[in-house]
Amino acid sequence: MSDRPFKVLGIQQIAIGAADKQQLKRLWVDMFGLEVMGTFKSERENVDEDICAMGSGPFRVEVDLMQPLDPDAKPAVHQPPLNHVGLWIDDLPRAVQWLAANGVRFAPGGIRRGGSGFDICFVHPKGNEQFPVGGEGVLIELVQAPPELINAFETLARGDAPT
Repeated sequence: MSDRPFKVLGIQQIAIGAADKQQLKRLWVDMFGLEVMGTFKSERENVDEDICAMGSGPFRVEVDLMQPLDPDAKPAVHQPPLNHVGLWIDDLPRAVQWLAANGVRFAPGGIRRGGSGFDICFVHPKGNEQFPVGGEGVLIELVQAPPELINAFETLARGDAPT
């Protein structure tokens, strides 16, 4: 396998689904103290979500608390409850090109703007005959890291204090 032309910098988000996100908010916001940073609704994606966060600065991790707009429609954002994991990527287009060339299956939709304003795409939870590498049951979101986050991770990797 050729040298990987991109870096996974860290966790960008986790997305958790339930039939009713109020129960999720009780734990994650009321008990754990996460801050609600915004909301996102999409009929196409069948989701009503609260975008929460933990941590600060470039190392803040988003926690999306999701419920379906229609519990009988697809996608079923509450099944499985751990909907997806998001990873910060330093060069998303190069990552997608390299991963696809190495057999990774992507979910339909390609690279597009996500609910938090960053370019995203998804690794499919299951491989197939043409693209045998998938998330082994886990949907994985690849998220283009903004320049300030890339710089913060590079600073950390050098052993300097992040700014």
